[in-house]
Amino acid sequence: MKIFLIGMMGSGKSFWKHRLSAKFKIGGYDLDSIIESVEERSISELFEENGEISFRKTESKLLRWFGEKKSFVLATGGGTPCFHQNMEWMNQQGITIWLDEPIEVLVKRLLPEMDHRPLLKDLTPDNLYNFLENKLKEREPYYCQAKKRLFGSEINLKNLIANIQ
Repeated sequence: MKIFLIGMMGSGKSFWKHRLSAKFKIGGYDLDSIIESVEERSISELFEENGEISFRKTESKLLRWFGEKKSFVLATGGGTPCFHQNMEWMNQQGITIWLDEPIEVLVKRLLPEMDHRPLLKDLTPDNLYNFLENKLKEREPYYCQAKKRLFGSEINLKNLIANIQ
C-alpha cells in the first residue's frame, strides 16, 4: 500500500499522514522533513541558498526513493506533483489523493506560519488569498491527475480510508 497525499500547503497532508499511517500500521513520512534531514538545512534555507530549481531536483530524487518501499503514507510538498513528472510517477507507484481545501481554509491555517514557508515569507497577509488562488490555478492541472480527490468537509478519516481500500 503506497499512499501519496497531495494538495496545497495548509491542506492537511501532514495531519492526515499521521492518522492514516496509524490506522494502517505503516510508515508515515513527510517529504519536506526528509529533504531537511538529508540536506541538513531547512526548506527555507535551501530555497534561499540554491533556488527553487535546485530544491525541486532534490525533492524529485528523494521522492523516487519511495519506489523501493513496499508500504507507506507520504505527505508531499505542495509543489511536488508539478515538477519532473512526479505526478505521473506517483500515480504509477500507488494511490494519489488530492486534499482539496477551499482557499479560505488555507488562508486561516497559513496566516500564523507565513514566515516559515519559503513561498509565503515575502507576502503580506492581505496578499495571501490572491497568492494561493493563483498558485492553485497553476498547480491544478497536476493535482487533477490524482486518482482520488476529497473536497473540504469530505476530508475525514472515514472518507480517506474508503478511498484507499
